[in-house]
Amino acid sequence: MAYHLAHSAGSADIATDAANTDDVATRSSGNVYADLGFDDPTEESLKADLVIGIIDEIGCRGLSQTAAARLMGLSQPDVSKLLRGRTGGYSLERLLGFTRALGGDVEITVKRNASEQRGRLTLRVHEPA
Repeated sequence: MAYHLAHSAGSADIATDAANTDDVATRSSGNVYADLGFDDPTEESLKADLVIGIIDEIGCRGLSQTAAARLMGLSQPDVSKLLRGRTGGYSLERLLGFTRALGGDVEITVKRNASEQRGRLTLRVHEPA
């Protein structure tokens, strides 16, 4: 069942009334960015995965946003936006650069696709041994 949250001006009450009475579910394609209609859903998914890795590295190293910003060559407010998943304006190349700036090794492998279809983009993160 679909629900919505309503905020009244000056009121802290949250309403959870049913938005409609129809129980409707849509099967996911497996990529939320495709489901939301992004132009390049695979790239958006990869960006999200890289940001998760950046967040993890900042946390593991106990870095403040200011310290992380210095390492990545960003301002603290830009790091804050990035840590909230705002990847607009950042290319995959730039996010990979941030990963490297935080001490991550990046390997890029290009291999021949056996089919005639467009090649795939995949990201594999190796955890330290």
